[in-house]
Amino acid sequence: MEKANVLATRADKAILREGDRVIKVFDDNYKKSDILNEALNQARVEESGLPVPRILEVCKMDGKWAIVMDYIEGKTLDQLMQENPDKVQEYLGMFVDLQLEMHSHKAPLLNPLIQKMHRKIGESGLNATTRYELNVRLDSMPRHTKVCHGDYNPSNIIITPQGKPYIIDWSHATQGNASHDAARTYLLFRLAGKDDLAEQYMRLFCEKSDTAKQYVQQWLPIVAASQLVKGKPEEREFLLRWADVVQYE
Repeated sequence: MEKANVLATRADKAILREGDRVIKVFDDNYKKSDILNEALNQARVEESGLPVPRILEVCKMDGKWAIVMDYIEGKTLDQLMQENPDKVQEYLGMFVDLQLEMHSHKAPLLNPLIQKMHRKIGESGLNATTRYELNVRLDSMPRHTKVCHGDYNPSNIIITPQGKPYIIDWSHATQGNASHDAARTYLLFRLAGKDDLAEQYMRLFCEKSDTAKQYVQQWLPIVAASQLVKGKPEEREFLLRWADVVQYE
């Protein structure tokens, strides 16, 4: 493909456009099972009725695995927030409303959140005592079956020129507790250095969902532990503090 068709590049993938299709091409080091799982996640969420791009095919391009889906014209919510700072509150309200709509849907074949978090805690590199405390806390949480995105942030929302939102990037999707998903979003804002926006988001999510802030906060050590698995040195000290269960007691 010509370079003009490249929409974005990441460390391990490239996003290309070909007419009315988007092609996500993965590097050779990306596990085939993870690619197939991402496509399957998105297909299952698509069947739930949520606004997501349709998966068209999974194939190989120049020897690399690729996921082909509908191209959605528009801008990300993150772009709109940067371009229109006076509308951040309006966009944040839209962001939370869409997340709550997502949590109202079910996709029974998605992997259970609880199982994934137990695995992530085990892979976190934390000491045995901390892992035990996190696993006990996780097992004490109410078990729900709501669609959870796992990476819900403004850069994963596309708004069309007509104002319709689409949710993209379903590689981390599970079914589980909505407050975990909210804690994860809060963490992503904080990791991006957007502390004020994180607090505004938390307040708005709790108000709109009628959820106690303290309940969402109980998930913070768990989501911090799961983020440690990514092994980003610049995040490690921050996440280790958050993964300390005692400070949230």
